Amino acid sequence: MAQKQKQRQRKQQANPTQRPRPKAGEVRKLDARAWISGARLRTLPLAIAPVLLGTAGAIVDGPLGEYHWVRALACLAVALCLQIGVNYANDYSDGIRGTDAYRVGPARLTGSGLVDPKRVRLVAFIFFGLGALAGLFLVVTSGQWWLLAVGAVAILAAWFYTGGKRPYGYAGLGEVFVFVFFGLVATAGTTFVQIGSVSTNVWIMATAIGLFSCAVLMVNNIRDIEQDRLAGKRTLAVLVGPVVSRWLFGVFTLAPFVLAILFAIAYRNAIFTFFALLLAAPAVLITATARKPKELILALMLTSFATLAYALLLGFGIVFSGYVR
Repeated sequence: MAQKQKQRQRKQQANPTQRPRPKAGEVRKLDARAWISGARLRTLPLAIAPVLLGTAGAIVDGPLGEYHWVRALACLAVALCLQIGVNYANDYSDGIRGTDAYRVGPARLTGSGLVDPKRVRLVAFIFFGLGALAGLFLVVTSGQWWLLAVGAVAILAAWFYTGGKRPYGYAGLGEVFVFVFFGLVATAGTTFVQIGSVSTNVWIMATAIGLFSCAVLMVNNIRDIEQDRLAGKRTLAVLVGPVVSRWLFGVFTLAPFVLAILFAIAYRNAIFTFFALLLAAPAVLITATARKPKELILALMLTSFATLAYALLLGFGIVFSGYVR
């Protein structure tokens, strides 16, 4: 008992802003703003960007007029529902583990005692269910029934990121998840359900979006690196340390612009993609020099919007410009 008390004292000294965990049955006043905050709206551009580029790829690579805008909207619904669902699932899982008791960012629904954890879990499952329904529509309309397995794996991966007895997000594998599902699967899947094929160009764009998603997760985890270490959450940032993490963030954020050079060579208007550096470059600079959590939150927002700007500008560039031969 004495040893446990000493450990708690060391944690409190390391993080004097630690929030007390709510007592059983204690629920604080809740309003719509708390639920909106729990959805983590600043991460939603990561769900929109792959659908934009996947649809742009379908327009360029498919037969004239062959892309399906209704299916594109369904892909957007899947991506948004899974993103919001995983955000609430993380809120629930981190909260019941006590991980969020040490965080320094915005308060979470579960960890701060704003709402019963079961309600947060229910909302997460509702969004997973809505995403599954939109995905089922895509399976039926495209006739690609094997995509049911892909959707099931995506939902399971979203839950076990921080849920279950051995969440892989606590073992430094979070970046792998976001790269695969919010980069490769979301972008290439959007193209595939519309035209039935995926070109090399789409895979390159999917890689770029996956790298951006890794960057957003990395800067978020850099902000919480000390608190996650105390809570036993071994993110990639915790495993490699703050210095390497900041370097990795820079690589994740700037590498998509190296890939954009390939499109700028082939498509005239793709050169406008580099205007997204106006958001991405400050994010890299802020992260490299940040000393306070608020600075890293700003870097996260800039990176998220840089992802959306990159997708909009690159999508515009390849759709509304002739191929340079």
